[in-house]
Amino acid sequence: MKNLRLFLLLPVVACLSSCLSLNSDEQQAEAAEKAVLAKHDELMAQMDQLTTLRQQLQKTPGPDTVAAGRHRRALLAADAAMMDWMHRYQKPADTVAVAQRLAYFAAQQQRMDSVAGLFRTSLDSARLVLGK
Repeated sequence: MKNLRLFLLLPVVACLSSCLSLNSDEQQAEAAEKAVLAKHDELMAQMDQLTTLRQQLQKTPGPDTVAAGRHRRALLAADAAMMDWMHRYQKPADTVAVAQRLAYFAAQQQRMDSVAGLFRTSLDSARLVLGK
């Protein structure tokens, strides 16, 4: 009788453990998505700085005009990279396999890291040129 109960409970335990692992996979996908969107939000908070510096560089007089133009174009490139990412980002449907969603979010995180690098270098170099 004990063996029969154990035999009948075995599939339930197996199903339960697989359901729990699916839940943790789902949680991983949600966490990966949140990380990508958090990086996006962090960069969007810097857009005002980017615009302000670009406008200040446009007003730079004299011999620094060429350098200012180069740095202004770098700020425009960072802005364009963010806009491009936002237009291309498309959250995968919940019906897409978790592994595919995780791969998508990993690729999106790499892209956001690249955009963040553009932001950082263009903002820092613009500040140097403007003496800030």
